[in-house]
Amino acid sequence: MDISVIGCGNMGGAIASALRDSGKYTLHVYDSDKSKAEKKGFTCTASLEEAIKAADIVILAVKPQVVTALYDTLSEYNDKSYISILAGVPLEVLEYKIDADNIARFMPNLAAGARQAVTAIALSKSADESFSKAAFEIASAFGSAFLLDEALFPAFIGLSGSGIAFALQFIHAMSMAGVEEGLPYPEALAIAADTMLSACSLLKQTKANPVELASRVCSAGGTTIKGMNALSANSFDHAVIEAVKAASLRSRELEHIALERKND
Repeated sequence: MDISVIGCGNMGGAIASALRDSGKYTLHVYDSDKSKAEKKGFTCTASLEEAIKAADIVILAVKPQVVTALYDTLSEYNDKSYISILAGVPLEVLEYKIDADNIARFMPNLAAGARQAVTAIALSKSADESFSKAAFEIASAFGSAFLLDEALFPAFIGLSGSGIAFALQFIHAMSMAGVEEGLPYPEALAIAADTMLSACSLLKQTKANPVELASRVCSAGGTTIKGMNALSANSFDHAVIEAVKAASLRSRELEHIALERKND
């Protein structure tokens, strides 16, 4: 299968690298700034049109404000299949502007470069089964994938797309607490990061509720219950919930703006 990645920035470059390294695809890359692609080890096609013509599936990885200038060209090739990672651009807009049958919307998070991204997938109503399967396999090349109704994308963005930043901030805060208790920051950071990995591994292996697992660590009158009480007293759960809700709300606002401008 031939895949063309349009846009070789941080996310586009990470996805292109993962697809290339998988050995399953013939990859083509185009970026208006050819140096971006070259720095990541890719040779750009001579033009956008050349990249599209060469592809079975075109991955749109440009900035949302850039894609508006590409729609006329993309619509000339509406026999192609398209995957968009454009933040805040709903399928309705893509379907209207490109007029292709097979369109998927991806929402990966920052970890695509580490092949550990969590990606939400939504499909156009006219997408066929073959394309749906191909889209899922492509997303799985750089992490895990979840097929969702597009209406749930804002929730996913709050939980994962933006949520990875919340998790990183928590790891940093844990590390700084370690520093306050006497550990050098690099060592505290390594311990905190490995602790997060161990918690996730335990959760996936046992498939238990996280509250149940946490309660196992809380011995009567012990250290963990004191720390858990401190989290509760400082509204830890409330802060996390409000962060996810705020990111989800902003996602809905951006999609609403994109829909309002659909006819521009």
